[in-house]
Amino acid sequence: MSDDRFWERVPLRAMTRVQWESLCDGCGKCCVHKLEDEDTGELLPTNVSCRLLDRRSGQCSNYRNRHAFVPECVRLTPAKLDTIDWLPSTCAYLRVHRGEGLPEWHHLVSGDRDAVHRAGASVRGWTISEDDAGPLENHVIEAPL
Repeated sequence: MSDDRFWERVPLRAMTRVQWESLCDGCGKCCVHKLEDEDTGELLPTNVSCRLLDRRSGQCSNYRNRHAFVPECVRLTPAKLDTIDWLPSTCAYLRVHRGEGLPEWHHLVSGDRDAVHRAGASVRGWTISEDDAGPLENHVIEAPL
């Protein structure tokens, strides 16, 4: 639990790297593959995660070197928050950017990294690795991320 609640007083662009990285709630939803409908442009979520996602913790298993294994992995920055349309509405970065604050289950509020999973706000229990999935078209889900 963070006593100083820095996210309420420090603008995203002024955060230290440690503060910025600590905002990640560990949901893993940004690491789930999405397909784009060619006709409508709609993003369709799947239940398939990046091969580097630790589907139990919701964290990247090789965050520091992820681009060596997944070159298309996006490095999230404050400048990209207005242009990326596939982040989930629960994303801590988006919530702080929009002035919505962090949910009670966020580890900086609750002091518990597993609270995100107990709240049902993570990918734990419903994703498979891209290494085991086969064609993504077979894994589109109805529920939005």
